[in-house]
Amino acid sequence: MSDTPWLTIIGMGEDGVAGLSMRSQAALAQAEVVMAPPRHLELLCNTTAQTIPWPVPFSDGIDHLETLRGQRVVVLASGDPFWFGAGSVIAQRFGADEWAAHPGPSCFALAASHLGWALERTTCLGLHAAPMARLRRHLAQGTRAIVTLRDGDAVGTLAKYLCDQGFGDSTVTVFEHLGGPQERVTNHAATTLNGTFSHPVCAAIAVAGLGNALTHASGQCDDIFQNDGQMTKRPIRAITLSTLAPKPHEHLWDIGGGSGSIALEWLLAHPSTRATCVEPREDRAANIAVNADTLGVSHRLTLVTGAAPEALPGLETPDAVFVGGGLTAALLDDVIALPARLVINAVTLEGEAWLSAAQAEHGGDLMRIEIANAKPLGRKRGWVSSYPVVQWSLSR
Repeated sequence: MSDTPWLTIIGMGEDGVAGLSMRSQAALAQAEVVMAPPRHLELLCNTTAQTIPWPVPFSDGIDHLETLRGQRVVVLASGDPFWFGAGSVIAQRFGADEWAAHPGPSCFALAASHLGWALERTTCLGLHAAPMARLRRHLAQGTRAIVTLRDGDAVGTLAKYLCDQGFGDSTVTVFEHLGGPQERVTNHAATTLNGTFSHPVCAAIAVAGLGNALTHASGQCDDIFQNDGQMTKRPIRAITLSTLAPKPHEHLWDIGGGSGSIALEWLLAHPSTRATCVEPREDRAANIAVNADTLGVSHRLTLVTGAAPEALPGLETPDAVFVGGGLTAALLDDVIALPARLVINAVTLEGEAWLSAAQAEHGGDLMRIEIANAKPLGRKRGWVSSYPVVQWSLSR
């Protein structure tokens, strides 16, 4: 990186210039242009630089920065710009020799130090530009989380979301203007939280309650998925996810999505996984979209309403493919040709025959899964068998 980049990203706290490091103050003193949100510009004093409020939408500000090359420019952001902030977006646009960064303490660090929480054991989420459902997979008794929020009104939205999910016993500590002279810290129960709060604001949550926590193993309860009965049930889904073996940064095709349960559990496995779900029926595709929103993973799901194999050309190449519905000989030929590991489930005799022939030709593992559940049988009980599932898996 150059010793004199034209662009400097500075993390500023609520105490303004006085709280900046000597490096940051020196960069600010030499700046010809300062771009920042209006509240940060209001904290400046005695600057001779041109000041430009960061526009909305955020991407317009990145475009405007492009026009300022050749001048000494400072961008002011909150706290640590590379933790749910603007830093990484700016760094992706400009070359490594064009910018330098001087981060300040993040709101997560300030909140944790106030509460005495170990930050490495605390979930930290940016909800200032994301739905509350991003919290869903983290909600469990005893969890601690610190979240950024869009504005003061979002504090009430957060409390309502916790109550709606069955975690109304949670304690919510609200931090306003954290680290500055107007700092205010208040503690609330989610069930009784009310009042007016001012931006910038973040909240620390000590999660408590008897809500339905998601498991971190494969095989979520069936009832967390909105469905019309067409879905891979929990025991088969657990086996299927284990065979698919999701890994960080991998992309799944879920063909014949039904309720989307396989794709959604793939996305729950790790925050970097992605999935494309192909479902021919619009009503089922709508259920998949609702389920993705509810579980907070819709930002990593691509939903394609169409029939396979016709809907497959042009989709991003997958690392893994699951076929759970609509298996045909033509579709089987197409997915076998992909450079991805395959897991295909079949319940019909025709599908079983195709998978048996494919395993004989291409190898892989062929498994028959038979499950029976105890059901009432008169005044006693008996075993009721589900349709057996034949699963073929092929690793590349």
